[in-house]
Amino acid sequence: MTTLFVNACLRGERSKTLELCRAYLEGADDVQEVNLAELRLQPIDAAFVEQRTRLQRAGQFDDPLFALSKQFAAADEVVIGAPYWDLSFPSALKVYIEHVSVCDLTFKYTEDARCVGICNARRLVYLTTAGGSLEGANYGYDYFCGIAKMFGIPETHCVAAEGVDIWGADVKALLEEAKAKARALRES
Repeated sequence: MTTLFVNACLRGERSKTLELCRAYLEGADDVQEVNLAELRLQPIDAAFVEQRTRLQRAGQFDDPLFALSKQFAAADEVVIGAPYWDLSFPSALKVYIEHVSVCDLTFKYTEDARCVGICNARRLVYLTTAGGSLEGANYGYDYFCGIAKMFGIPETHCVAAEGVDIWGADVKALLEEAKAKARALRES
């Protein structure tokens, strides 16, 4: 089973979210990591859209421009590691999804104009840490529930460690609790 780990933990080794992700990924056989801090994708602009559309219409899906989308579509499981920033996640993750979201690779349209997902993954796992309480407003996870539906991924799960920046919080205990949930999810 191939697990695609989309690493949006932009703080690198200092990231609590990355620590949670590593707990989830322990023991996984085939992990392909996309490190967004290293990838440094540019936001999509009109010139990019024109080039991509031209290549799509020509059926030139072997072009390197589609490599990320093909990798995402082929994965058996997708793991998104993203800290809770400004009610969702770092903007680099949105840019990545815009690059991955390609008609006829991650989704397609039927003759009656319905969007049908065509990704291989059986589940998408969203791992996050939040400095405070999410208070039921995990818009990053909500976004990825929509993306999973669009891409045809039937299962979504979220593990979050909340309150890790609150003065006096037992950060280690909060992270250990979330890691235990992540490990249990991995085993399911």
